[in-house]
Amino acid sequence: MLDFTTIGVVIVVIYLLSAIKILREYERAVIFRLGRLLPQPKGPGVILVFAPIDRMVRISLRIDTLEVPGQDVVTRDNVTVKVNAVVYFKVVEPRLAVVEVSNFLYATSQLAQTTLRSVLGESELDELLSQREKLNLRLQSILDQHTSPWGVKVTMVEVKQVDLPESMIRAIAKQAEAERDKRAKIIHADGEYTASEKLAMAAEVIQRQPAAIQLRYLQTLVDIGAANNTTIVFPLPLDIITSLERALDRVGRPGPAPPAGS
Repeated sequence: MLDFTTIGVVIVVIYLLSAIKILREYERAVIFRLGRLLPQPKGPGVILVFAPIDRMVRISLRIDTLEVPGQDVVTRDNVTVKVNAVVYFKVVEPRLAVVEVSNFLYATSQLAQTTLRSVLGESELDELLSQREKLNLRLQSILDQHTSPWGVKVTMVEVKQVDLPESMIRAIAKQAEAERDKRAKIIHADGEYTASEKLAMAAEVIQRQPAAIQLRYLQTLVDIGAANNTTIVFPLPLDIITSLERALDRVGRPGPAPPAGS
């Protein structure tokens, strides 16, 4: 039979083996010894936790992802939208994450929801749609400021999706269509203005060189003939029509009446 010494040795060995804990590279152990927090967390690697004197809380230092559920937000210009986001954070101080807050994951989730509603509620719809990067940085700064006392570092916040009402979607589509029509009309007007300037310059050149109009006429005939067309166009200057009208007026006008008694 085994004596009490052997039994005691076996119990001590089993106790020491049960006290051995292995922590991964990304894990830290916050130790409470007789209810008192040890100054520094332990790990990674092999550590000793002497139960029931010690109580260990295992904390992961990896970046965690928190999805913020869809929030109904009323923007500053009184438009109701539904917005959801994702928050990336990690624990940088395990002792604070255990001591300062009861559940840092739940607390960060609730803080992210309230911050999302308050920050986006101060923005207009156009800013929410076009300046999302600016809003993401602002959300990250506010969340990081409030979670820092908990030992939590918010690394990034991204607004994932903005759901608009159907009426607002139709209004935005009409606005975009009107903006495209406006740009098209402006471009067309600019083209007409540029063409009129070029035509005025060409008219000045032709006025200085009368032979240019004849050359232009011959070039037009070549362009018409290149298309297998038998039509020939003869330009008729407006000056000739004006001269003919004046001549017809002089011919049709009655002469002076002869003097009486002649």
